[in-house]
Amino acid sequence: MKKYLLLGLTLVLMISNSCKNSNSSEGDFDSNFAHVVYFWLKNPDNSEDRKAFETSLKKFLNTSDYAKTKFIGVPANTPRDVVDNSWTYSIILTFPSKEAQNSYQEEPVHLKFIEESAILWDKVQVYDSVGL
Repeated sequence: MKKYLLLGLTLVLMISNSCKNSNSSEGDFDSNFAHVVYFWLKNPDNSEDRKAFETSLKKFLNTSDYAKTKFIGVPANTPRDVVDNSWTYSIILTFPSKEAQNSYQEEPVHLKFIEESAILWDKVQVYDSVGL
């Protein structure tokens, strides 16, 4: 019986560990303030543009002093009527407060990312929300 209990516990630990988001560099999702951004690249099929965008984005997020959760995504290609898969990249960032997010907006590494990458995108859409 102990053998099965140990096996079950090991399996639960393995599953819970595999569910952690490896794209989130700071750990737990901070529910105080979420900043969700969608980017539509001008040339989404151009591998050089994608590489330049990803490089600039990762450099920026890896050096941001304010963002807690830092998730970069691409469309999951889930074809349902309510799903928009038209964008090229998304980021989900969380902050401990609205004030921290306001500081992030003026952060030099954020402004540098915009300067470097704005030429690559056609459209940006932002959704900000605060937790209940």
